[in-house]
Amino acid sequence: MRLVPAALCGVTFALALRAFPLAAQQPPPPQPFPRPAGSAAPPPAAPSQPASSPAPAVPARTTAAPAPGEAPTDASLGIPGIIFPSAQFLSAFELGRGQRCYLFGTDMSYVELVAYYKNVLKDGGRELFKAPAMQQFDLGKFQDETMAAQPSVVVKDYTFAGGEGYLHVDGMEMKRFKTVIQIVPMPGR
Repeated sequence: MRLVPAALCGVTFALALRAFPLAAQQPPPPQPFPRPAGSAAPPPAAPSQPASSPAPAVPARTTAAPAPGEAPTDASLGIPGIIFPSAQFLSAFELGRGQRCYLFGTDMSYVELVAYYKNVLKDGGRELFKAPAMQQFDLGKFQDETMAAQPSVVVKDYTFAGGEGYLHVDGMEMKRFKTVIQIVPMPGR
């Protein structure tokens, strides 16, 4: 019986792997969620329900949704005054199940924005956090079968504890915003 040095075994094994690659490939790296607008959609997940039950239908769009990267309007989101007048559109993200999230930045104070949305939506909203301050205003009832996120407006203070504001970078342009508004309209908007 002839013994082969251990180092030679490792080299032989490495060469064998190159010559005969493994059939199973590594899974793709995890992707960030939510995805920026215009990014490739993830592959469809395997259905969690039995094949015999029909998939829930997403309500049909009543107005055209903005194209990826295009700023939405009050009309496309379905609620007059939902976008604060001086807010700047920052980005949109796909949430799944026909829903998108729209981000806006503004230099108005958190307190002024909360007062604005209380007046426009005729709702006091609810405080999510005291520090940093966040207020949520619901736009409809969450339906687990057809929605990925609660339809809502969330206002967040980015100047808490002396913060300089939310930093938004668009190409070579950088700008800070005191307050950020997140809008998740009803599905189909």
